[in-house]
Amino acid sequence: MDVFERVAQLIAEIEAAEAPTPEAVEAFRIRFLGSKNVLKPLMGEMRNLPNERKRDFGQLVNRAKTVAQERYDALKSAASHAEEQSAAADLDLTAPAEPRPLGSRHPIALTMRRIVSIFERIGFAVAEGPEVEDDWHNFSAMNTPEDHPARDMQDTFYVSEGMPAGPNNSAMLLRTHTSSVQARTMEQQQPPIRIIAPGRVYRNETISARSHAQFHQVEGLYIAERVSFADMKATLLHFAREMYGEGTKIRLRPSYFPFTEPSAEMDIWWGLETEHDHRITKGTGWLEILGCGMVDPAVLENCGIDPEKYTGYAFGMGIERQAMLLYNITDIRLMFENDARFLRQFASVI
Repeated sequence: MDVFERVAQLIAEIEAAEAPTPEAVEAFRIRFLGSKNVLKPLMGEMRNLPNERKRDFGQLVNRAKTVAQERYDALKSAASHAEEQSAAADLDLTAPAEPRPLGSRHPIALTMRRIVSIFERIGFAVAEGPEVEDDWHNFSAMNTPEDHPARDMQDTFYVSEGMPAGPNNSAMLLRTHTSSVQARTMEQQQPPIRIIAPGRVYRNETISARSHAQFHQVEGLYIAERVSFADMKATLLHFAREMYGEGTKIRLRPSYFPFTEPSAEMDIWWGLETEHDHRITKGTGWLEILGCGMVDPAVLENCGIDPEKYTGYAFGMGIERQAMLLYNITDIRLMFENDARFLRQFASVI
């Protein structure tokens, strides 16, 4: 058998080769494409051929190498597909799925979303602002005098010093309320304005079961022509009934806030049916949930809004307070400790 016949025979062997498993495919590669494959010695036979036949022989050997590579690729692909099919066939599709632990929303997030949803349905837009705020937007623009107790270091976390005298002052602090978002909105937008401002706030307070150095607020602001105290009361009554039930009763008590006049605190009738009710309402049956009032004309003027043309109301509430009422949580610290045992209780709450 001459060398041409030997190469032709190898090509026929390559084309007819079968390799149903990855191991057989690897054996094929070693035999025909490896560093010591059976085609490599054939090139040495070229020196024994007449010159006129060397070209034809070289082309035949190269064809054998090409056929081997193509066959190897086809066998490798087929074996891989067969292996995948075999693995899929071994799956028991009737077996129960492995249980996956479900995450849960945080009670603060649940409460915030519920409050925001109530106000969004009656036309309030969500506004946001920086948590590191300047003194002007946090205090001065909101009609807080320089000697007001809220400016004292015992209440406020200052991050830099500055002169708290005007909108260009450099004093920076962690915002003590989201009223700063109201100030920024009034500076940038002319009435009508109807916003709510949810977010995290900070106060330098002793951490206890009822208070924390960081917490969350939702504040609301509505400014337009001929807005009245009655409009505010109707809005807050709607909120209370959406939040706590259709039969919820409210009352407004006179209060004082530097950025509203007149000002009030709103209570809801909680009842006196249990010992818990007596404790959280201090035996009155009424429970304070938010502060509110008509925007002080000085605040409107500070923010570039004509107080002769426009009036408005504002309100604010602590989200942790609402969450504690909704879910009967007795210690605010539980909301900041990331205890999985506590958080898992809210896994089924949407």
